[in-house]
Amino acid sequence: MSGPLTLSARLCLLAWDAAGPAAGATAHRPAPVRAGALVELVRRGLLTDEDGIATPVDLDASAGDAVLDGLLELVRESCPHPWRTWVTLRARVTFDAVREQLVADGFLRAEKRRVLGVFPTVEYALERVAVVEALREETRQILHGALPVARISERDAALAVLAAAAELLDEPTSDRRIEQLTERAGASMPGLASIVREVSTAVTAGRAVAASS
Repeated sequence: MSGPLTLSARLCLLAWDAAGPAAGATAHRPAPVRAGALVELVRRGLLTDEDGIATPVDLDASAGDAVLDGLLELVRESCPHPWRTWVTLRARVTFDAVREQLVADGFLRAEKRRVLGVFPTVEYALERVAVVEALREETRQILHGALPVARISERDAALAVLAAAAELLDEPTSDRRIEQLTERAGASMPGLASIVREVSTAVTAGRAVAASS
């Protein structure tokens, strides 16, 4: 799987497809989108782990992406927090930013409507359905296919782990496969596998809380 879309954007599209175009924004699961942004920032060398705390590497560096730079600025300006906290803390901010980015890039369509003919609102729907269907199938193959883990890119492995944690494909994956993919996600970057494990655990925990509420 390749292309210019960030991990957070791809997870947003997977969540959107799972929720359905008519579902409300809360069904689109901001937590995995935020988790994807955190992992992306680590992969780009802009966030690092210091004793379990998500820490900016450079106070002046930027990712060159509005969504990622917004999250990086939020981390810089906030009190130190562990990775799990950042998965949910103001996660809607990242989700909204990714959604608007996907609208601008033509992956989503924004439609203005009026509730009860009076109150203005905006509804969003998938515009490039075939792209998302292909993304879902490729992710499914990574999670359940016969492809050896060593042949999967580290970025795609991280995407699959986070998608599984959020149950975006609505299919169970073996714990062994998830662990293999987690290790693969951080194969060339020391400490990244542990971060992927932390944020995916937080995504799963958040899903359980949402399901029980």
